[in-house]
Amino acid sequence: MITGASDGIGMEVAIMLAAKGNEITLVARSKEKLEKVASTLPGSGHRIIIADLSKRDEVDKLKEDMEANRYDALINNAGVGMYGRFTEMPLHEQVKMMNLNITALTALSYFYLSQAKRGDALVNVASNLGNTSYPGAAVYAATKAYVINFSESLWWENKKRGIYVVGVCPGATYTNFHNVAGGDKESFPKFVMQTSQQVAHELVRALEKRNKPKVVTGGMNRFMVSFQKLMSRKMVVNMMASFGPLKEEKK
Repeated sequence: MITGASDGIGMEVAIMLAAKGNEITLVARSKEKLEKVASTLPGSGHRIIIADLSKRDEVDKLKEDMEANRYDALINNAGVGMYGRFTEMPLHEQVKMMNLNITALTALSYFYLSQAKRGDALVNVASNLGNTSYPGAAVYAATKAYVINFSESLWWENKKRGIYVVGVCPGATYTNFHNVAGGDKESFPKFVMQTSQQVAHELVRALEKRNKPKVVTGGMNRFMVSFQKLMSRKMVVNMMASFGPLKEEKK
């Protein structure tokens, strides 16, 4: 089962896993987009579930499906971001983002792990911004920090059960995510950008190797995470703000 599977990283992961002989259940809000993706997947037995995971009853729909069907892996990829100054964005929209990025992901992880068996896997897609701070996307970065910390703890809790849990942290990616969030992917340095296919390849490889609780995708992103450990937090925040959505504001 892959959430957020109608485009971007989720769609590319679905294509790669289907090519390896897996039956995929695609989850997203758009029936039209899901049907289009499902029709292009190699193999057979693929399904779609239409659900808005920012809503509790829609999350429960997936719980019922998990109880009726056995999944070797759950990939929690659905997520949304918002760019702007914290007090200048609608609070209810930011809470809705938290419901999707944190509450729904936590509930689905609980439902899945409660019935998972040895050999199964849970992949939670976070973001490299969860490893740092990002003025202009304060709540979004905080939600992804939660996903990373949560996933690492679940990795330890489930490793003796033979169930693999990993938090995957993509950096800036060439998808429509940034436009939907109200930002611009051109704000990010080109040397950290990846395609959806590149991120999906690293996610699938992590799923196959099963040796780390956290995977940061992209060599330059891994370097940046290591480099920031040598800096003071003040320096890190100022650096991240220098190419963030508020970069044009006077210092």
